Amino acid sequence: MLCAISGETPHAPVASRKSGNVFEKRLIEAYIAENGRDPVTDEELSTDDLVELKASRIVRPRPPTLTSIPSLLAVFQNEWDALALESYTLRQQLTQTRQELSTALYQHDAAVRVIARLSRERDEAREALSGISVHRAPATNGDAMQVDSPGLSSELIANVEATQGRLSKTRRKRPVPADWITADGLNTFAPAERSETTCTNARSLAVNASCDTLLLGSSDGKVDVYSILERGITEELEVGSAQVTDTLWIGTKAVASTSTGNVKIFECGQEIASFSGHAGEATAVASHPSGDILASVGVDKSYIFYDLTSNTIASQTLTDSALTVAAFHPDGHLFAAGGVDGQIKLFDVKTGTNAANFESTGPVEAISFSENGTWLASAAKGSTTVSVWDLRKTAVIHTIDIASPILAVQWDYTGQFLAIAGPSGLVVQHYSKSTKEWSEPLKNAVPSLAVGWGLNASSIYCLDAAGLITTLAPQ
Repeated sequence: MLCAISGETPHAPVASRKSGNVFEKRLIEAYIAENGRDPVTDEELSTDDLVELKASRIVRPRPPTLTSIPSLLAVFQNEWDALALESYTLRQQLTQTRQELSTALYQHDAAVRVIARLSRERDEAREALSGISVHRAPATNGDAMQVDSPGLSSELIANVEATQGRLSKTRRKRPVPADWITADGLNTFAPAERSETTCTNARSLAVNASCDTLLLGSSDGKVDVYSILERGITEELEVGSAQVTDTLWIGTKAVASTSTGNVKIFECGQEIASFSGHAGEATAVASHPSGDILASVGVDKSYIFYDLTSNTIASQTLTDSALTVAAFHPDGHLFAAGGVDGQIKLFDVKTGTNAANFESTGPVEAISFSENGTWLASAAKGSTTVSVWDLRKTAVIHTIDIASPILAVQWDYTGQFLAIAGPSGLVVQHYSKSTKEWSEPLKNAVPSLAVGWGLNASSIYCLDAAGLITTLAPQ
């Protein structure tokens, strides 16, 4: 029999009841007193679990003193026992440390692989976002997805409902103003005036409510205020180095969207609000009939509603394609946005749900709601035709071909006349409610990239690529 600790023949052998291993009694008792476990199996062990074994006992000499060789040998033996016990403990600790190190290395390797995968997915997501490609299943006639916003506030929803109720009741019965231009009057329209000053690299035109001031946006980062009465630019609004993509009047407030995604609001020549909710170019802006809500669309596939009563972002909704144009329904309960995918998407203003989609022949270039509340005119990029949609039937009821590319469409206040502008000239189509027929009272070769109606439709303002404004009026 050999001791499991020292590897020598024990003088007082004992065996463990649990493991059956044989030990030198003094060594195992010392180990149990220090660790309380079996040195071989690492099980809990006490001195009560030791069984003395009968063996031929070796007669040991009397306790030696250090003055003799036998006493020195005894001391050396004790030291050897302690060394053997310590060596055994160290071997056990080494084995355990190796196991722990192996486990830690395995976990580290697994963590490195997970981090590498997550980093790759993060980089792919960032690349997709930088490319304005927020991937999502195509939208259907269901819920749109809200982004970082809870939707319109209860106050704005009440405002939308009140505006719709007020305007929809009188729309059908609203008479044409007595001094409004007629189809015969449009036949006499010709260029009456051409501006002397220019808005360099102009891209957009907006007419204010009193029809005496124009707002011109340029790709040079300027917004010019043009006075009809003074026949010139009276003020310049700075929006920075970014290109101005669209302009709009809301009462006395001037609104401009830029290629960097900013939407800025000016009043009395001073900037009163600036928003940067779009991750990319903000392509168009539109005003709600109540005057309290502003909308913008962008290449980041989202449209944003702004609360003008508090100058805050009210909601942001993600769609399935980059958006190019925007317009509110005359009653204010629907919002239309045209996309590069050729769809004109109609959304419920209050909930953001996709109410309907109209398929165009290409990326949507221009849209305009008729004041009759049921028609929507649209033109695709590079197209020579305008489609007039019936919102009730979600179908095209009339097509107008002007034989040249179209850049802008604009209904007048009465819903009788539709102005169609392009680089080859201006065309005005007339719909007669009495005969239910279309006619073309005006066709002029004035090149136009944007168009706006004057007071009582007695004039038409056309902006050309050179930044000059041509006014058409009866001759």
